[in-house]
Amino acid sequence: MNAVSGAAVREAYLEACAVELQAFKPGNVSIFSAGHGMTVSDFRSSAQASADALASREAGLGLRIYRAIADTHQTVGCNTNLGIVLLCAPLMQAMLADAGNDLRRNLGRVLDQAGESDTQWVYRAIRLASPAGLGAAARHDVYAEPHCSLVEAMWPAARRDRIAFQYVSLFKDIFEYSVPRMRALRLRGYDESWAAVGVFLGLLKRAPDTHVARKYGKALAREVSAKAARLEGAMCRSDAPEQFLPHLEELDAQFKHAGINPGTTADLTVATLLAVRLEELMGGQATVGSAPSRGTVSRRYQFT
Repeated sequence: MNAVSGAAVREAYLEACAVELQAFKPGNVSIFSAGHGMTVSDFRSSAQASADALASREAGLGLRIYRAIADTHQTVGCNTNLGIVLLCAPLMQAMLADAGNDLRRNLGRVLDQAGESDTQWVYRAIRLASPAGLGAAARHDVYAEPHCSLVEAMWPAARRDRIAFQYVSLFKDIFEYSVPRMRALRLRGYDESWAAVGVFLGLLKRAPDTHVARKYGKALAREVSAKAARLEGAMCRSDAPEQFLPHLEELDAQFKHAGINPGTTADLTVATLLAVRLEELMGGQATVGSAPSRGTVSRRYQFT
């Protein structure tokens, strides 16, 4: 059983948000470069505004997400962190569940228990945040009243939204790629912000950013991934990643000139930084770097 306090989980979330802003993520906002009408200050304020709701022991998953988005909206007046909140809320609830020292297993229980009421709150949060490129869906449209569990609601969106994909795959990208990648880069001597850059580029290489794909199409999203792959390959073979700062600046300028923001990949980077911290708070790394063992995960999460 873990006995981690809400204050410790809240602090882990704020640290993850802060480190992600210190990582130079081409096309996205960081201390190196603002963009898309947003600044680092907006994201810092958003993290502070959403932290109390996310770290609360009182609310279920859906209400936790809605309150975090409502508090953010009241503070900055725009959508800065819907993806971050959707990814971090279940991880933080899993940590606060006092259910055992296996974060991914606890996460499965949290998602299993997220029912129709949670889905309704999440839909309200999405409508309030009003992310770009949301569009309409034939099944489980967020503008309609849902009558299904949260995971069921995420299934139709999973092929076009990498955040929905995490819900139906039990956060596969986080636990089976990016957390091990973060730890490997840290062992090579990368500081945390440079390891976060490596994770961001690696995630972008593995899967085109779905925020970019929704706004500009899959072909351009694949081009963005290809550019990230070339830079990731060169940078992560080096023991001196800071030498690649000019290349990051050049790619950042290209992306922002074209209005390209790999925002979903940046959200996944925050969730990675948080998961690493939560695993460390638990004192174990049992779930990191491998698929869940047989019997750990129900078939509803075995997305292919």
